[in-house]
Amino acid sequence: MFRIAVVGSCITRDLWPIVGETPPEDLLYISRTSLPSLMASPLPGLDLSRERPEALGPFSHRAMVEDLRKTALSRLLAHRPTHVVFDFIDERVDLLAVGGTLVTHSWELEASGQMSDPAFGEAHTVARNSPGCELLWRRALAEFAALIAATPLAGARLILHEAQWATQFVDETDALHDFPAEVELFGDRRGSVAAHNALLRRYEGAFRQAFPAARTVNAAPALRIADKRHRWGLSPFHYVPDYYREVLSQLHALGV
Repeated sequence: MFRIAVVGSCITRDLWPIVGETPPEDLLYISRTSLPSLMASPLPGLDLSRERPEALGPFSHRAMVEDLRKTALSRLLAHRPTHVVFDFIDERVDLLAVGGTLVTHSWELEASGQMSDPAFGEAHTVARNSPGCELLWRRALAEFAALIAATPLAGARLILHEAQWATQFVDETDALHDFPAEVELFGDRRGSVAAHNALLRRYEGAFRQAFPAARTVNAAPALRIADKRHRWGLSPFHYVPDYYREVLSQLHALGV
């Protein structure tokens, strides 16, 4: 029996519902994190007993707490997946170095109010597009590769969903528009489309070197167009339906 895990973002999780297919049974989805945070130790002294704030849905809150508690890897190992699909679209926000560890500086973390906890008192930002963050990411990739080789995950088929931010989008009338050079990430945080696409190419290249047997799926550039009618709203990584159909058909060919 196939057991599928997704370590990535909604661009992979949404493949099945957007196309109109039932997702794989018992699909494990790990998101709202970054590889350096995934491989880090829990933040010491953190009080996670507060109730979920209204600003966060149950899934978003669980993902944020999991990033702080560092429980995702144990869940992945316990799932014993036959296939693991990775995408790096969630690798777009900064990291926080605090308490001798790293956490993902996500919208969910800010909206939770958790950063008012004294455990975050000495936190400092590691900018996503900085050389330091890239070094941390590559070190975490090496640690992750060693973990996979030493656990039952070594028998899983690894699949990389190569993705890029769209530079154009269609509106409700199918008219085509260009995204600005910088787009909103959350709040007042913005990101350069070109810079993040270059970063994604470097991350994906490093992943392929670390896992030469991994397979890849991707959509042609002509399908890499965002859709203002997307279920989650307009974003450079919320694509037109044909994008999802193409990638899902490639996954099916790989046994997913």
